[in-house]
Amino acid sequence: MKSLLEAHPEATIVGEAATGLDAIHFARDLNPDIVLMDISMPELNGIESTRRICDENSEARVIIVSMHSDRRYVTEALRAGAKGYLLKDSAPEEIFRAIHKTMSGRFYLSPQINDQVIAEFVKGGGTADTAFDVLSAREREVLQLLAEGKSNKQAAELLCLSVKTVETHRMHIMEKLDLHSLPELTRYAIREGLTPLE
Repeated sequence: MKSLLEAHPEATIVGEAATGLDAIHFARDLNPDIVLMDISMPELNGIESTRRICDENSEARVIIVSMHSDRRYVTEALRAGAKGYLLKDSAPEEIFRAIHKTMSGRFYLSPQINDQVIAEFVKGGGTADTAFDVLSAREREVLQLLAEGKSNKQAAELLCLSVKTVETHRMHIMEKLDLHSLPELTRYAIREGLTPLE
């Protein structure tokens, strides 16, 4: 993706983030025209990162580039504020079409994402509750960090919270999800796409 963009005469890469938290900081500091965001990122997944970026800047244009075509990922990305959603196997022409469309203020979804995804998003329908429905944004952030093996102290430092606050969030997460151990919590986070599968 980076090589493709570097070769295009209209594109200039101003930053590249390895984690979701880095993406938020770079978007804040560099104010790029477009943010291309993966969903599976360490420390904070792409959906939560998109939500934070769009909360801080209502003009932000985030395009999700993911291998996930499942309805819930697309729906949550759009709810988080993404202006586009591309699949990773998209042709180069499609990537630039998505960038141009979002630059002009329109939404873009890969054609491979079927009509059912769009129809369900428009009518607001859904199936069973997911972590996005049950947990607060902060609880999802804590859940991801704990599922990635971070200690309460490490999670607290990354999120600028006290250890006690992280412990309280962890207790609420386990209560809300009816989970009773860290391995259960980790499996849940991976299944829900909140943390990358190593």
